[in-house]
Amino acid sequence: MTEPTARWRRCNNCKSDMGFEQTYWVCSVSTCNRKRTGLVFCTVSCWDAHLPLMRHREAWAEERVAPTEKTWRMEQAAAAGTGSTPRPSSRKAEPALAAGAPRRRIARPAAATSAGPADDMPREILIVVSRLKEYIRAQSGFNTAESVAGALSEHVRDLCDRAIAQARSDERRTVMDRDVPRL
Repeated sequence: MTEPTARWRRCNNCKSDMGFEQTYWVCSVSTCNRKRTGLVFCTVSCWDAHLPLMRHREAWAEERVAPTEKTWRMEQAAAAGTGSTPRPSSRKAEPALAAGAPRRRIARPAAATSAGPADDMPREILIVVSRLKEYIRAQSGFNTAESVAGALSEHVRDLCDRAIAQARSDERRTVMDRDVPRL
């Protein structure tokens, strides 16, 4: 048998061990608290060190207490049975699903889940034409044809569709700059 460990988790910043029933801190921003990410910090200064990297607009450290070793082992055993990873425990107890209870899935409207643009959506110009003409004239002294805005709008739509697909594959409802493909 393996020797029991007194370590619950490691700090995501300084990598020091955090014991059971020890106070720790988590970031208030939801992207830092997802099941896959689950960032935990041993001190407020370790939490503060991740802010410049993550560039949160508004965030604070939330104080939590690590679970007991018995509780943690039960969570691990339950996760091994379901094939998922448990979330870090907090002071608040989360409601558990009844055994065998079906999970509810909230479906989005068909237009929001379709891979391509809606057919009934007008093909409007997405580019501010006056700014486009100013930029081209300032960069090169050239004039701009009327058809350029339509062609650029098609490129923008294509980039947006790719960014939407990337955000959807990451299970997010927000398209971010990292979703936009680089040219």
